[in-house]
Amino acid sequence: MNTLFDKIWDRHVVQIVDDGPTQLYIDRLYCHEVTSPQAFEGLRERGLKCFRPQQIFCMPDHNTPTHDQDKPIEDPVSKHQVDTLAKNCKEFGLKHFAMNTKDNGIIHVVGPEKGLTLPGMTIVCGDSHTSTHGAVGAVAFGIGTSEVEMVMASQCILQQKPKSMRINIEGSLKPCVTAKDVALFLMAKLTTSGATGFFVEYAGQAVREMSMEGRLTLCNLSIEMGARGGFVAPDETTFSYLKGREYAPKGEEWERAVAYWKTLRSDDDAVFDKELFFDAADIEPRVTFGTNPGMGIGISEHIPALESITESGHSSFLKSLNYMGFKPGEKMAGKPIDYVFLGACTNGRIEDFRAFASVVKGKRKADGVTAWLVPGSWAVSEQIVEEGLDKILNEAGFEIRQPGCSACLAMNDDKVPQGKYCVSTSNRNFEGRQGPGSRTILASPLVAAAAAVTGKITDPRDLI
Repeated sequence: MNTLFDKIWDRHVVQIVDDGPTQLYIDRLYCHEVTSPQAFEGLRERGLKCFRPQQIFCMPDHNTPTHDQDKPIEDPVSKHQVDTLAKNCKEFGLKHFAMNTKDNGIIHVVGPEKGLTLPGMTIVCGDSHTSTHGAVGAVAFGIGTSEVEMVMASQCILQQKPKSMRINIEGSLKPCVTAKDVALFLMAKLTTSGATGFFVEYAGQAVREMSMEGRLTLCNLSIEMGARGGFVAPDETTFSYLKGREYAPKGEEWERAVAYWKTLRSDDDAVFDKELFFDAADIEPRVTFGTNPGMGIGISEHIPALESITESGHSSFLKSLNYMGFKPGEKMAGKPIDYVFLGACTNGRIEDFRAFASVVKGKRKADGVTAWLVPGSWAVSEQIVEEGLDKILNEAGFEIRQPGCSACLAMNDDKVPQGKYCVSTSNRNFEGRQGPGSRTILASPLVAAAAAVTGKITDPRDLI
């Protein structure tokens, strides 16, 4: 009667503290430059080393510029953080995927593509979107800096066990509906706090039919529903994706690993604390209209009327619309936009660039639209060239930048100016998330591409 979450969690329990948390063993710790400096300093102050350095992998991504990476970083704060990570890795003997090397990119893109992220693992990082790695069937979640230090020192963490939720998406997705649209749909249905306290297992026909990259997108956004994390049971799609990757098991070890991974599924009679069912046919391409990821609608729909919002929510609803410059009851389709961002740990993978290229092929970027197309890793960047996608994009007037978190968040040079609208494939649309006063509309790569060539919010089904 065990859920998949129970199976992985229980296998990693070191001890349970009476009337307290669980001491959980961690298989993999990922570190980036923003949330790790204080953790390293804490180790120094206590005279400690990393307990199992071979299980820790570090990479700068938040502060890396997406142009001229062979030159020193101009912003002094960003440069200091990136340089500090390099020094800490050298001092503590940790694997460092340095900026402007073939191994670099966004940690949540590189981990799976290198086969560092594997089924059945427990994985943590000082970053909320660590839930991305759950796509392969791992229990992955974000932690705070003090917890990063705890894992460095002991390879364990103290955690309360979350409750379990299964979300079933039955039926097949319609044309032009992506994993990003599924996630935005779920956030609107559950709200940004609807999965608080839960670890979510995604299931159902639509999820089984998703590619691994689609599952990575879906799991990436689990935190935006308030969930501790989200994952998908490993299957043949998972095994096919991982086989032959750099850090994945090889030979007989691979066969043994797959045999174990095939046991990683919820029992038929497993009982979840909460279980939800949705019909894939109800999901269309989506966009957000507000300042949290749950404020979204189907692209053919209207922004909700004020009377449809509970009275207690009127103030925050109107405040959000005022910031965005929208009004209740308006259509989003047709609204002009200024920027388009393709990338982030949500949608910076090769399938996302293929999708974007499929829309813009034979067309031209709209005048007045600034487009940032940012691969999630150097491996993705190389594949874009190998597949000739760069030629399609260049002919349409687009330029591909160098890998990094880029305009997902205002920690590097790629900031959206005040008052400007950006259709973004990233994960958050909070006030100022992409730059002070910027206005973010979350969408899939297909919707972003349609906006890039028309200069306004456009249903990709009208162009394909």
